[in-house]
Amino acid sequence: MSAGDDSQDRVKAFTEFRQRMNKRILDEPNQVVRRFFALDTQTYQAGALDVKTKELLGLVASMVLRCDDCISYHVAQCKEAGVTREEFFETFSVGLVVGGSIVIPHLRRAVDFLDQLEGGDATAPAAHDHA
Repeated sequence: MSAGDDSQDRVKAFTEFRQRMNKRILDEPNQVVRRFFALDTQTYQAGALDVKTKELLGLVASMVLRCDDCISYHVAQCKEAGVTREEFFETFSVGLVVGGSIVIPHLRRAVDFLDQLEGGDATAPAAHDHA
């Protein structure tokens, strides 16, 4: 197996785990959880702000909050929304300035995940409920 295959396997594993666990969680009869997931989905739909802008905002917030799963999710969603590498790095710079040097390890993982997405035919998470 090549390094590229390993990267694609990690992207695929992340996406599959997320989807499997979201389904498992939403199969439970808890209305609070279901409503929160629905609110999350609605928040990232186009409105006064387009989807691309909202995903970039989600990416910055995730970087500042230092949530690697959320960062990976928003990197994939941003990529799907057409964010360019230059736009990613401007967004990363906002997250870094707002969050400070403690964000650097998360920036590394974000760039690594972006590189993995760009390196092959990895599938981005399909629906927005990253919570």
